[in-house]
Amino acid sequence: MNCSRTGQFYGDTHETIRLEGVTLTDTVYTQGRVPWHFHENNYFTFILEGGMTEGNKKEVYECRAGDLLFHNWQDAHYNIASGRFTRGFHVEVSDHWFQSFDRHNDLTEGSIRIGDPRIKGLMYNIIREMKLMGAGGRAAIDALLLELFGLLSDGKPIAKDRRPPWVSKLRELLHDSHEAWSLPALAQAVQVHPVHLSRYFTRYFGMGFGDYARTIKLQRAMTLLPDPALSLTDISLECGFADQSHFIRSFKSHYHITPLHYRKCLSRR
Repeated sequence: MNCSRTGQFYGDTHETIRLEGVTLTDTVYTQGRVPWHFHENNYFTFILEGGMTEGNKKEVYECRAGDLLFHNWQDAHYNIASGRFTRGFHVEVSDHWFQSFDRHNDLTEGSIRIGDPRIKGLMYNIIREMKLMGAGGRAAIDALLLELFGLLSDGKPIAKDRRPPWVSKLRELLHDSHEAWSLPALAQAVQVHPVHLSRYFTRYFGMGFGDYARTIKLQRAMTLLPDPALSLTDISLECGFADQSHFIRSFKSHYHITPLHYRKCLSRR
């Protein structure tokens, strides 16, 4: 079985930045099928465009733009192309990085798909630092990774089997539907009282309802920005913003950069 070395992925990597213990790559996947393999380091894959099928010893699932995966170094997996243009952003983290910050490299074995929008937001900020600052953004990238690993390690106070059923249903509604949900409508859909939903939302989702809903809309916009055929007006309407101005204000407030500037950073090379 093949072992991929640091910075090595199956495709055309058109940008690589190597920091102390961290390697960031931006890769267009070009192979129809990538056979079973594993990697030298723990790493994240963030699908920027397109999609693919990901398989490992536990499960097989479809990945699409906006999906974030974490792989332990020893986890063997394979990929099957979707037939679409597909591009991924990778962050490899070596044992040396963990040791330099006196942290244990003790995340769960195998692969996990990360749905927490807080963690995805941190990954988008890592991309921003790479595109704008390059190697000069090392301190900011290190800080973002420390925060990210902190959420992965400690951000699960409520085990899945202890969450009430309405939590999973509510998450599906918020992530899979592009409707502009009101709190009473969501409460009715998951059959809980609006006061109960509001009171316990932060406990199960890590942030308030308004921030969570806004973050999902902005991250949906992030998956559409690489497509040059879509105008900012198209994207704002698709993602449920009142208008383009509202979208731009929200985006800049959240990511400290305008969507047009971010689009230029993500432009295909």
